Amino acid sequence: MREPKPADAMAGELPSFKPLWWLRGGHAQTILGSQWPQRLPKERAMIRRVDLDDGDAVAVHDDMPEGWRPGGKVIVMAHGVSDDHRSPLLVRLKAKLNERGVRVFRWDMRGCGAGKPLARRPYHAGCSADLAKVVEAVLGWTEAADAAPQLSLFGVSLGGNVLLKYLGEDPQRVPAAVSQAIAVNPPIDLVAGVEAIGSGASRIYDRHLTRRLLARLEEWWQERPDAVRPPQPDGRRPRGLREFDDWYTAPAAGFRDAFDYYTQSSSAQFLSAIGVPTAIIASKDDPLVPFAMFDADRVVYPECVRLIATDSGGHVGFVGRSEGDPDSRWLDWRVVEMVAGG
Repeated sequence: MREPKPADAMAGELPSFKPLWWLRGGHAQTILGSQWPQRLPKERAMIRRVDLDDGDAVAVHDDMPEGWRPGGKVIVMAHGVSDDHRSPLLVRLKAKLNERGVRVFRWDMRGCGAGKPLARRPYHAGCSADLAKVVEAVLGWTEAADAAPQLSLFGVSLGGNVLLKYLGEDPQRVPAAVSQAIAVNPPIDLVAGVEAIGSGASRIYDRHLTRRLLARLEEWWQERPDAVRPPQPDGRRPRGLREFDDWYTAPAAGFRDAFDYYTQSSSAQFLSAIGVPTAIIASKDDPLVPFAMFDADRVVYPECVRLIATDSGGHVGFVGRSEGDPDSRWLDWRVVEMVAGG
C-alpha cells in the first residue's frame, strides 16, 4: 500500500503570483492570457495509440528529449474542454520540460486532436478510466527491468478534474511510479461550475465554449461518421454547456442526464482518498470555476493534497510580472519547478 507523503514535499514555498499592473482581474487574465503573444514550436512528437476496453482508442503524443534514459523524469498531461494536445499551455510546458530532460506525453482525449478517427464515444469530465489506461501504457513505454520512471501527472481545467478523480476514486490502482500530480483550475464541483458559467458576465464563456464544442463535434463526426450521435434536437441547438451536456455528453457517455453526469464525475467527492502528493492551483477570481467550491467546509483535503490559492490569475491565465522568471508565464515556471526541479 502506498504511504502518503505530505504535499509540501513536492511543492515547497512557491513565489506568489503578481499580475501585470494593467492585467488585473479574472476576466482580463482569462481572455488576454489565452491571447497573449506566443510562438509555439512545430510538432515533432511520436504519436502513439492506446486501446481502451470498449474498443475505442486515444492518441498520445510522446516528446522524448535527447539523452533521456529509463528511470528518468516523465509527465503525462491532460488538456481542457474543447481542446487537445495543441493547447498552448501544454505545448509551452512540453518545450520547457523537454529542455530540462523531462519526457512529456500529451494525450488527446476521445474524439480530440489526433484521436478523432480512433473513438466512437466522447470524452467527458469523469473519464478517469481512460487516463488509467494511458498511465499504464506510458509506464510500459518508459520502464526498464531495473528502472521505473519518476512519473508526474498534470491536468488543466476539465483535464484537472479527470486527474483528481483518477487519483481518488481507486487509489490502489494508481501505480507506485506516480510520484506527484498537479491540477490547474479544476472544476471539482461540476454542478457549481456550470451554474456559475451560465450566469452573469460569465455567460460569454458559456456561449463561446458551447460553440466550440459544437464545431469540434461536427469535425469529429466528419472524420468518424459512426461516432455516437444524439437524436436531432427539437428546434435550436444548445447554447450553453448545461444544454449541451443534457443533449449530447450525458446520454452519449451513459449518464441519465447532465445532473447525473455532473454528480458522478465531480472530483471533490474523491479528494479525501488521494494518496499521491498533489498540488491544486486555483485562482480566487476564476470566472469559470468559482473558488467557493474549494472551501474546506465543502472538501476534505488529506495531508498529501495542497491547495495553492492565488488572489488573481483568472482561468488558466496567470500572466504576471516576471519576478525572476524567464518570461511572464508564472504558471509554466511553477510547474517546471515542481516537475523538473528549480
